[in-house]
Amino acid sequence: VNGIEIYSMKIDSKVTSRFARNVITSRAVNRGNVSKEVFFDVELPKTAFITNFSMTIDGVTYPGTIKEKEAAEKQYEKAVSRGQTAGLVKASGRKTEKFTVSVNIKAASKVTFELTYEELLKRRFGKYEMFIKVKPKQLVKDFEMEINIFEPQGITELEAEGTFITNELQNTIKKTSLEKKGHISFKPTLDQQRTCASCSQSALDGDFIVRYDVKRTAPDNLQIVNGYFVHFFAPTNLPKLPKNIVFVMDTSGSMYGRAIEQTKEALLKILDDIKEDDFFNFILFNTDVSTWKETLIKATPENLDEARKFVRNIVAGGMTNLHGGLMKGIDILNAAHEGNLVPKRSASIIIMLTDGHPNRGVSNIQTIETDVKNAIGGRYPLYNLGFGPGVDFGFLERMALENKGLARRIYPDSDAALQLQGFYDEVSNPMLTDVKLNYPENEISDLTMNSFKHFYDGSEIVVAGRFVDSNQNHLTVDVRGEGANDALSYTTQQDAEQMAQAFQEQGYIFGEYIERLWAYLTIEQLLERRIAATGEEKANLTAEALALSLKYKFVTPLTSMVVTKPEENDSEDMIADKPTEGIDVFIILLHLKAKCSSDILLKKGFHVGTVLNMYLKNLLSKPGICVYAKLLFIVNIISIKPSFITKSYRQIDGDPHFIISVPRKRDAICFNINENPGTVLSLINDPVTGITVNGELIGDKRANSDAKIQNSYFGKLGIANKHLDFKLTVTPQKITVQNGNEKTAFTWLDSVTLQQAGLTLIINRKKNLVLSMGSGASFVVVLHQVWKKHPLHQDFLGLYTLEEAKLSEQTHGLLGQFFHPIDFTILEIHPGSDPKKPDATMVVKNNELIVTRGWQKDYGRDPKHGVDIPCWFVHDNGAGLIDGVYTDYIVSSLF
Repeated sequence: VNGIEIYSMKIDSKVTSRFARNVITSRAVNRGNVSKEVFFDVELPKTAFITNFSMTIDGVTYPGTIKEKEAAEKQYEKAVSRGQTAGLVKASGRKTEKFTVSVNIKAASKVTFELTYEELLKRRFGKYEMFIKVKPKQLVKDFEMEINIFEPQGITELEAEGTFITNELQNTIKKTSLEKKGHISFKPTLDQQRTCASCSQSALDGDFIVRYDVKRTAPDNLQIVNGYFVHFFAPTNLPKLPKNIVFVMDTSGSMYGRAIEQTKEALLKILDDIKEDDFFNFILFNTDVSTWKETLIKATPENLDEARKFVRNIVAGGMTNLHGGLMKGIDILNAAHEGNLVPKRSASIIIMLTDGHPNRGVSNIQTIETDVKNAIGGRYPLYNLGFGPGVDFGFLERMALENKGLARRIYPDSDAALQLQGFYDEVSNPMLTDVKLNYPENEISDLTMNSFKHFYDGSEIVVAGRFVDSNQNHLTVDVRGEGANDALSYTTQQDAEQMAQAFQEQGYIFGEYIERLWAYLTIEQLLERRIAATGEEKANLTAEALALSLKYKFVTPLTSMVVTKPEENDSEDMIADKPTEGIDVFIILLHLKAKCSSDILLKKGFHVGTVLNMYLKNLLSKPGICVYAKLLFIVNIISIKPSFITKSYRQIDGDPHFIISVPRKRDAICFNINENPGTVLSLINDPVTGITVNGELIGDKRANSDAKIQNSYFGKLGIANKHLDFKLTVTPQKITVQNGNEKTAFTWLDSVTLQQAGLTLIINRKKNLVLSMGSGASFVVVLHQVWKKHPLHQDFLGLYTLEEAKLSEQTHGLLGQFFHPIDFTILEIHPGSDPKKPDATMVVKNNELIVTRGWQKDYGRDPKHGVDIPCWFVHDNGAGLIDGVYTDYIVSSLF
C-alpha cells in the first residue's frame, strides 16, 4: 500500500497456566523510490499490559523503555516542543485498545516491529477465552499465527474460531490437543487471504478467538515455582444457591425510546431464566421512585407472569433520582433478610442500570457513595451497568468496587439487550458465598485478594502470593465457603517437587511465569482498590502499583513506554500510554449564537468558500477573535474563545460559554463549561452517514498563573467518513488526507482542490479548508494564527458545519445533538441572588432545571465589541440540558 509492503506478520502466543504472552512481529519494506512513512497498528485486549516494543531498521534496533508516566510525559513534551509526534495506545472498541506507531524509512529499507503484551485469561461460562485482533490491512506473503497452550491439569474442549473465517479459511486452522498441550496454527496463503479470486483486499479483518478449559479432578489447583505460587479455585458439580436479586432500573427521560425498549427486552429474557427458588423485585427511578412490590417476591410461575406484564408497561420520562432508587432497593433487600423472608443459605445481588447522571433528590456523588456503602454494609455485591455515553462511569465503578461488585459498560448498539442479558448470565448461578482461601501468615507475603463474596458457576477464583522464604517448596491451604446445603471446608496442599514433574515441557514456559502472573494480578487489584481510595491510602496504593509496574515492565495507567525512533537529523521520542476507563477528562468549548449574514448565504450562486472568505476575511484571521453560529438555521459553528480577548466577557460565570438558539421560542439557552484543556471531544457522530467529527484541545504555551481557568483551543480536528474509508486530520501546521491506508499531507501554505468519488476538498492558503461530502455534509475548518513570538498563545482551529448538509436523525455529539429541534418551557419566574438576573424553573428534555436570566455576547452583529443578547443560563456545566454529562463526550482518539 502506497509503496509499503508488509511481507511478513507473525503472531506468536504462549499460554502457561492461563497466563498468556503474545508477541506480534511485522516486517515491512519500502518498495518506493523515496522515503515513506510506515505504520504499525495493533489492537490488543484492554485487560492486557504491554511489556515490550522495539523497531529494527536496517539492522539497528530501537527499543522501548518503561518509565513512570510523569517522567515519560516530560520526555514527550520535550519532543513535542521540537515539533515531533507521538505513538500512543488508545481505546478503540468495547474490548480493545489500539497501539499505533509510525516511522519514516528510506527507499528499499526494511523495518521490523515487535510488540509483546501479557494477560491473565479469565474463565467465563466454563471456558478461558483469548482473542487476537487480526487486521493486517493488506495481503501479506508470510502470515502466520502460532498458539501454544500448556496446562498442568490437562486441556479439554480446545476451540478456535474467527469472525472473519470463511469456509476456505476454516481449513487453514490446524488444531491439536494432547493431554497438557494444545497447539493451534493459522497460516493462509496469499490467495486464501483475498476477499475474492481477483481481489487485492485482505479478508483477514476481525477477531480470532481461542477457548478452552482444563481437566478438573479436584476443586482447585495449586502451583509452586521459584518462590511464588498461584492457586486456581473452581469447584464443579455444586448445587446452585437460590438468589435474591433486586433490579434497580433508570427510567428517566434520557432512557426514552430504543434504550428503554432494549432494557425491557433484556428483562423479559432474564425473567425466563429466573429459577423458582429465587426471590426478586424491580425498583424504577426517574423523578420519583416506584416499586413493583414492596418486598422481595418468590419466582413462582404466577409471579413471573405478573412481572412480565409490569416490565412491558415500563415507560421512560422525568429526571434521575438515582440515590432514591438505589436506597429503596437496598432497604427492600435488607428487610427481606431481617424478616427471614428469604432462605438463609442464598446469595443476594443488586443490579443497577442507569444511562445518566443523578439530578434529583440527593445528587452529590460522594454522599450517594457513602449512603450506599453504609446501607449495604458489605453483605452483598452491587453491580452497576452504565448504559450508553451519558454515564459517569468512574462514579459507577467506584461505588461498585466499594461494595464488592463491579461496573460494566453497556454499549447502545443493536445488541444492547444481549449485553444486558449476558451480564446477568455471568452472575445468575451463584454456587458459594463468603469464600475465603487461608494461607499460613508466617509463610506468605504479598498475597493477592483471597476473600470473595460470591463464587459463580463457570468462573474461577485466582489467588497468587510470594513465599517469605524463596526456597520453600511446600504449601497447605485452608478453603472455606457457604454452599446451598452446608458449609464448604477442606484443606489442599502442594509441593514444588510434584510441580517440577508436571512442568517437564519447558518449551511451553516463558520466563518466571508464576512470578509475572502474581505481579499482573497484584497490579490489577491495586489499581482497582485505588479507584475508590483517597488521601494517604490512594498514595500508598499508587506507589506500590507503580513500583511493580516498573519492576516487571508493564505499561499500566501509572507508566508509559518511551520509544525513540530515528529521524533525518535527530531522534524522536514517542509515548505509549495505558488508557483508563471512566477517567475524568476536562473540556473547554465555545458556541455562540449569531445571525451571521444568513441572507447572504442563502443567495444562489455563492460558493461556500467564497462567502466565508468574504465574510470572515478580517474576523477569522485575527487570533483573538472567536466564531459564531445560529443553531438550526444555516451555519453551525464551534470553536474556542480565548478568555484573553477582553475582560468584559467575564460578566457570565467564566468562559467558554455556549448559546443555543431555539427558534420556536425566539429565545436562547446558554451554559458554561469550566474545565481544563487537553483531551479529545466528540463533536458530531452520525452512525447513519458514517460521519464523525472529533476535536483535540491544546492550551497555552504555559499556564497563566493569574487565571483560574486556563485558555483552551482546538489544536487538532479529525473528520471521518467510514463509508468512504476517508479521514481528514487538520492541525495548525498541516492537513493530512487518508484514503484507506494511503496518506497525503499538505501544509497551510498550499492552495489545493481535490476531487474524488463522494467528496471535494478545497484548501485556501493560510485561511481555511472546505470539505464537502456526497451525503451533503460540508465542513469548514478555519486557521487562527497568532504572533509566533507571543509568550502565551499558539495557533488554533475553528470548525464550521453547514446544515444545508443533512445529517441523520441519529446524529449526536456535543454539537450534533443540537441539530435536532429543542423546546423548553419557563415556569415560576422569581427573584434570584442577583436582582438584575431573575431565576426560573425550566422544563427541557423532561428535566426540571433552575435557570437564571442572563446576557451573553453576540459577535455576529458587531465583531469588535459584540452585542448583549438575553438567554436562560443553565448551571452545573449544562447538566440536564446536554445528554448525559459533559465528560461523556470525551473520546480516546480523533478516529
